[in-house]
Amino acid sequence: MTVNKSQVTSVFWICEDVHYSLLKHQYYNRMNYSKYLSKVAGRRKPSGISDMRKYLVNPSPSLVWLGSGMPNPTQFPFREVTVGLNDGEVLHLSQDMLSSGLQYGPTPGYAPLVTQLKAMVERHHSPPRWSESNLLVTVGAQDGVSKAFEMLLDPGDYVVISDPCYSDALCMLASLAPQYLAIENDDEGMVPANLRAALKLAANSEEKRMPKALYLVPNASNPTGTTMGEVRRREIYAIAQEYDLIILEDDPYYFLTYEEEQNIPPSFLSLDIDGRVLRFDSFSKIVSAGLRVAFVTGPAPLLAVMELHLQSSVICGPMFSQVLVSELLREWGEEGFSRHTAKLRIFYKNQRDAMLLAASTHLTGLCEWTVPKGGIFLWLKVVGVKDTGPMIIERGITKNVILIPGKEFVVDSSKPNQFMRAAFSCVTPEQMMKGMENLASLIREEIALQNNQA
Repeated sequence: MTVNKSQVTSVFWICEDVHYSLLKHQYYNRMNYSKYLSKVAGRRKPSGISDMRKYLVNPSPSLVWLGSGMPNPTQFPFREVTVGLNDGEVLHLSQDMLSSGLQYGPTPGYAPLVTQLKAMVERHHSPPRWSESNLLVTVGAQDGVSKAFEMLLDPGDYVVISDPCYSDALCMLASLAPQYLAIENDDEGMVPANLRAALKLAANSEEKRMPKALYLVPNASNPTGTTMGEVRRREIYAIAQEYDLIILEDDPYYFLTYEEEQNIPPSFLSLDIDGRVLRFDSFSKIVSAGLRVAFVTGPAPLLAVMELHLQSSVICGPMFSQVLVSELLREWGEEGFSRHTAKLRIFYKNQRDAMLLAASTHLTGLCEWTVPKGGIFLWLKVVGVKDTGPMIIERGITKNVILIPGKEFVVDSSKPNQFMRAAFSCVTPEQMMKGMENLASLIREEIALQNNQA
């Protein structure tokens, strides 16, 4: 396909109100990203101050910086930090490192960490359009997903989600007032036939308002624990091509799938030949949740718009956390990181097996469940209870067991829901066994209560 200069300009110049030229990315692609942007995203403008900080990444020794109101690092009360690791090694952050970690930094992220993350993405995913992609560090993956939703959706726009769906994604979406195409799941996640049918119905409707985006968690999905196989992923990607959807691939459990790393199905980013995937990765589940370090990878034009949002909201992510993660990755190296994630897989698989034993011991005949292939959740269907919400919220505490009712993971939480989610990440096998025993007692009481009310 031949693309002339005027066509390229129309692709990159998103909106008259965006005071930010995306032409600098030289993103020669058939994707017209302008049509995906919300009105709010179209009105964003860059922070001149934040944009100038890029000159501080590798400054000339003779550079005199008079550009922004950064505090003087000599007045910070910290001199050095030493962090002990579980393997006995020590990370020592010198005063120079602290100068970077305690100061404002580039909005895209701490430069050495960005370099390390790009190498990690290339190693694990080999994106087909890697030369036209970019990477942005976010304040946790949820920050990135939230900013992507705000970039893409206006009130009333349709968005495709799984049914059930990660509850906090529904919270993020609620304030944007979209309309939903909630696609039924099976034991591999979103069902392609149902997705195609819903999109075909939308295309043939009178209003013909087609979705812009499809959100999913392909590995160890929260709440169901399901993992999509490669064939399923390729089917969904092909449907996204057919209906011109942006795929939001939220994948915090990539390294918590129980398969060996080489057997993990290819990511949507690794299948993306068009430039239609935004992938969200996180260190929350594999290093620390409190450090709030995550990153999004995808088409450079879309990430440029998300960067504008970051500039106007947090300026930059927590630089100290980014320096600490960068030094940890440097200390570990590729082999050390692989050893660490291998230990995680073994640990959480053992936790899963202990939870399954507890469920089998106490919930057989009361509940049904699918064996999760990764992650930290067991998704339970209570056979004899119409709605788990009142049972858990009003009476669960009396039996000393708390789960999350299934209504939190669906668009219409007012409808009765037989499901509930149990997390097994932080409880011991003994606690799991006691918890499932308490849950069984709670379910039996609920069934008896329902029968008395009938």
